[in-house]
Amino acid sequence: MLGPIAHIALIVRDPARTAGFLRALFEVPVLRRTDAQGHDETFVRLGVTWFALIGADVKRERTGDHIAFRVARETIPAMADKLKSKGCEFILSESGTSLYFFDFDNHVFELDSSDQEQELNGLASQTGHSQEEAARQPAR
Repeated sequence: MLGPIAHIALIVRDPARTAGFLRALFEVPVLRRTDAQGHDETFVRLGVTWFALIGADVKRERTGDHIAFRVARETIPAMADKLKSKGCEFILSESGTSLYFFDFDNHVFELDSSDQEQELNGLASQTGHSQEEAARQPAR
């Protein structure tokens, strides 16, 4: 039924600034294009997912909503050092397995080195659901 996420669109005040921030942190590709309707578009590939950065003058409050990426455990302290050197705000989890940081528009990103995915897959198999079925079921 559903495949992987095709892309995620984030509304940002300055797409070039946000793209530069993410490129500097993760050394990832940034693409710019003009679509068929003449709109300038900026895309950044984080992990295996393209993020469309859409320019608009919007102010966003921080919430618990976030985008989490799985990373190796040694990535957490290295990224904390990188963010600190750039003067960026971040939050390190008490367990040290997750790091949260923010872009200029209060989007929250998480780098997660926990075993949560394996735990959830184990729970799904105990309840008789395959990984694909578990992904379609509401969380309990």
